[in-house]
Amino acid sequence: MSTAYKLNPEAELSIRPLQPTIGAEISGVDLRHPISDAVRDEIKSTLLKYKVVFFRDQELNTDQHAAFAARFGKLYVHPNTKRDEKIANIHKISAEDFAKYERVKDPTTVEAGYHTDTSWRLVPTWGAVLRALHLPEVGGDTIWVDAGAAYDGLSDQVKARLTDLHVTHDFRSALQRVGYDYPIVAHPIVKTHRETGKKILWVNFTQRPHIIGLDLAEAREILGIVLAQYQKPEYQVRFAWRPNSIAFWDNRAAVHIAIRNYGDFPRLLDRVLIADEPQYADL
Repeated sequence: MSTAYKLNPEAELSIRPLQPTIGAEISGVDLRHPISDAVRDEIKSTLLKYKVVFFRDQELNTDQHAAFAARFGKLYVHPNTKRDEKIANIHKISAEDFAKYERVKDPTTVEAGYHTDTSWRLVPTWGAVLRALHLPEVGGDTIWVDAGAAYDGLSDQVKARLTDLHVTHDFRSALQRVGYDYPIVAHPIVKTHRETGKKILWVNFTQRPHIIGLDLAEAREILGIVLAQYQKPEYQVRFAWRPNSIAFWDNRAAVHIAIRNYGDFPRLLDRVLIADEPQYADL
């Protein structure tokens, strides 16, 4: 039997929290090999607690990357994935694409880099596994935000204002470039995490957010309040990428932002997305 498919029954996970509520580094497992149900469940439990987990020194190939992610659910192929990458369920996250998709900012809303993946779908993907491929020597960190702690930190008055408000997630311009048609979706600004029951402050600042039913001035005020929460260091964990690093996060519990401070270096990472339950394949 190939050692590439040797099970990890001997794996003993070591978990090192990086911040009190968000971010933990996991060691003691070789992700090149299939993980047992017990190891999978311990990783998932840690992920639910810390919203994003990190693995170092994991020299995976494309198939092993996808196989690890598939232990946590059905994989989702993003419409922007290139044809030759769809078979492996891999979506390239490249500096070149960031530059390609630059657009004029919308003055009627508040835009910033904080986002969660595939929030433009009626049922977004729940998880993402990102693997470093080509990194600058310095820079290019990623920040994740505990969106539950960001909500908890709001005043009761602001929480009351957010109740029952919905915000749009508009990814049409990028989707239309690849011939994919999808309507504008609106999600609650305050969502309830399906597994933990925790309230989450959930806005995608890369997808032209507008709040349904409010005038533009009040909507921008509220969006500014949400953005200010995301920007507070006490709700964040910052990850410095190294070769063979992997990040696995819960899209329902965290938002993130890539720090683009590395000039024109062709930074490249591979991402695999995990579909949520229930799986509405056509939505």
